[in-house]
Amino acid sequence: VCFISISLWLFSAACSIKYSASGASIDPTAKTVNVRFIENRAPQNNPQLSQQLTEKLRQKILAQTRLTQTNDQNADYEFKGTITGYSISNAAVTNVDKSATARLTITVNITFIKRIGDKKGFTNQSFSRSADFNASQTISEAEPRLLEEIVPNLVDDIFNRAFANW
Repeated sequence: VCFISISLWLFSAACSIKYSASGASIDPTAKTVNVRFIENRAPQNNPQLSQQLTEKLRQKILAQTRLTQTNDQNADYEFKGTITGYSISNAAVTNVDKSATARLTITVNITFIKRIGDKKGFTNQSFSRSADFNASQTISEAEPRLLEEIVPNLVDDIFNRAFANW
């Protein structure tokens, strides 16, 4: 029993992937990340959305990993992307063909480059999130609350796909 325990401990100590308290798996030799500005190329858009999404992704990575943000083009990990969709649609209709609920959907394409470790990133992965609002409101009235819901969910999806392999 003692031999098996020591063997398992040695085997686990030799693994090259580090797991953090956040569940992220990061190569132990990785030190830097470059989260490039996420451009907004959606036909309809909110001018602050690019900045919000980029900053939230940077904040999450810095808070939940030991990586440091750099503008170096050869960072160990790199994120770049574009917002490709920003659309409003009807989510529910009343019995008189009047919209009761509307939905804001935001779609972003992200490329994640790993220059260290297994180098298994991803290219042009699409992430999309939606939130509903009362159709009696204008988008400008509902948008601040909707973005507070959608942006963190998009960031979680991107982070989990890159570091937790979900």
